[in-house]
Order: sequence, then C-alpha cells, then structure tokens
Amino acid sequence: MSEQDVRPVPAPLRAAVLRLAADVLGEVEEVQVPASLRAVRRFAPRRRAAAGAGPLWAALHEDDGFRARVTRVWALGDPATAQQLAGDERPSPSWAAAAGAWLQGQDWSVLVPAADPVEPDDDRALESSRRQVEDLRAALGVAREGERLAREELAGLQRELRRLRSDADRARSEARRAGERAAADLEAARAARAEAEALLGRVQDERRASRAEQGAARDAERAGRRLADARVRLLLDTLVDATSGLRHELALPPAAATPAELVAQAQAGDATPARPTSRGRQVDDPALLDDLLRLPHAHLVVDGYNVSKTGWPGLPLADQRRVLVDALARVAALTGAEVTCCFDGQEGHRPPAAQRGVRVLFSTGEIADDLLRRLVAAEPPGRVLVVVTSDQEVVRDVEAAGAWAVPSATLVARAQRS
Repeated sequence: MSEQDVRPVPAPLRAAVLRLAADVLGEVEEVQVPASLRAVRRFAPRRRAAAGAGPLWAALHEDDGFRARVTRVWALGDPATAQQLAGDERPSPSWAAAAGAWLQGQDWSVLVPAADPVEPDDDRALESSRRQVEDLRAALGVAREGERLAREELAGLQRELRRLRSDADRARSEARRAGERAAADLEAARAARAEAEALLGRVQDERRASRAEQGAARDAERAGRRLADARVRLLLDTLVDATSGLRHELALPPAAATPAELVAQAQAGDATPARPTSRGRQVDDPALLDDLLRLPHAHLVVDGYNVSKTGWPGLPLADQRRVLVDALARVAALTGAEVTCCFDGQEGHRPPAAQRGVRVLFSTGEIADDLLRRLVAAEPPGRVLVVVTSDQEVVRDVEAAGAWAVPSATLVARAQRS
C-alpha cells in the first residue's frame, strides 16, 4: 500500500469507494468471495455498503486480489478517467477520479473537488470517530448474522446427533442379538475348521513332498539327458572333423594296399620311413599350443588370475582382466578354438568388456580351481581340452581327466608374441 492510502480519507471518497466495492461483491461468484466478506455478501444490496463498511474497507486494504477486482470494475465503468490516470494527463477533480486514484495507490488528494477540501484536523478526528462507529456497527451486524447462522447450524447438528444416537442404539441392540447367535455357530465352525485344517495340512505336505521329488527327478533327468546329448554330439563332431582334417593334412590317397601287403613289404625291407609329428615338442612350447588349439573343436580353459599375475603382475586386477581377455580374443580369432576364462570372486561393477569368442566366468561361491575342474569334467572324452594354469594340484587333476596342461608362462609368451 502506498503512503497516500494511510492518510485520512474524506467521507465522500470513502463512501464512493465502498459503494463500488459493495457492487463488485454482489457480482463475484461465491467461491471467489474473500472469507471476511462472506457474511457481508448475504446483506441486501442497498444495505451492503453501509452495514458492511468495516469489512469492505478492511478487505480493500488487506486483500490485493479483491482490491484489483474493484479497480478493474471502476476502470471499465470510467475508461476515459482510467486512461488519463494511466498517462501523464491529470483528469478533472471529482470523487470518481479520486476513488480510482485511491484504488490504484496514486495521489488522490489532488483530485478531490475544490468545493469539498480535505477536512482540517478537528473535522478529520470527528470523521474518524464516525467511521469507527460505523465500522463497529457493521462489525456488530456481521457478528450477529454470524451468530444467527451458527445457531441455525447448531440446531441442525443437534437434531442430527439425536437421530444418530437413536440409530446407534438400535444398531447396538441388533448387533448384540446377532453376536449371541453367531457365537454358537462360531464354536461349531471352529471345531470343524480345526479338523479340516489338520487334514488339509497333512495332504498338502504330502503333495508338496511328492511334487518336489517329481520335479527334482525331472530336472535331474533333463539335465543328464542334455549333458549326455551335448557330449555325444560334440564328440561326434570332433571325431568327424578330426578324421577329415587328418586325411587332408596327411594328403592320404585312397587305400592302394591291404595291411598284409604292407607287413610283407616291411618284412622285405621296403617300408617307408614314418612322417615326423609334433609329439616331440615340449608342452610349454607356444607353437605346440597353437597346434593343439587348431585341432577340431578344441576348448581352451584358462585360470585367469594365475595367468594375469604371471604376465602382468604390476597392473591392477581390473586391468589384468582386460589385457588377458583381449589376448584370448586374438587367440580365439586365430585358432578358432572355444575359449573360457575363469576368475576368482564375483563380477565387479565394471566387468571386462565382452570379447567375441571369449567366455568369462566368475567363481561365485567357490574358488576358480573348482570351477576349472567342473568345466573339465563336463567335457566328453576324446575332445581336445587344453587347461592353462601353473597350479600343480589343478594340473594333476586335469591331466588325470585327459586334458592337456599348459603352464601360464606359455600362454603369456603366446599372447606377447601376437
């Protein structure tokens, strides 16, 4: 509020503003009426400005939304004066122009008509007293109206309370009789239910046990059948590919002689010297590792940390895994072998990026050595299986299972060579 708003307002100006506010209050929808003016809105239109002067005047000072609404109505009713107040041109003095200036927080004193100057101090005091009396009377009227409405509401609530008490008494009586009837039925039902629950529990326990046994048997049968099928198919593929590869590598012509003829030739000293093979190489030879991995359906199983700590001990574990997996991807691409790399522990927040042809496993709940042994045991006899580790216990176990054991340093040398 501007400084002009707190100065004493002449009675004609106050009356003009209150009449305008009362008219606006009558046109406002019920939901938009300020709480302090709801009782005033119920007054008759001709009494609203006088009887509700106090609340209306207070709302114009305290409720900016209501004051803005009154200002818009005044501007629509006197657009010429509103345009002059908005510009640099001063309108002619009049109570309507002064009311608009007061509503907009402008200097209204210069727009007061000359015939009605602002009262001196004594007159202002008298006018202030009169306004206080009017405000008190208006407040008293509002309070009485509120009291009347409250009494009417209280009477209605008391009637409703008496009705609800009567309904509650009847409901309690009916509930008491129903409860007595239900008590006997409940006792009989409880006994029957207890017996039925006991019988149902025994039946359900037997059914769950039977289903669990059947499910376990079916799962074991399916797992065994899938494992056996996979091993047989892999072994057959290995034998077929190995036979074809060996025939192609040795460039064997169609059989031209029988075994008996060959024995006769050897007896006569005409035997052909045997072709040298790779069996003379040491197991730690990287070239022998390549030959093994190029055999049909070869499977390379790597003890991850055993190899990475041998080749790159100065790197963090995450970097060791990344370097090793990258090297194994190159080996898989060059040889066509299946590659599985096992690490101890769980997969971290940043696992090594998946590489084409490399399977990365983490031994959750067990050590990597046991995971290696399980992988070897799952393979069918006859498949070329190469296990890279320097752990001698693992070496003994996998060699006993028919796998090739290669030291970690051999794979590191092979990786560094590529």
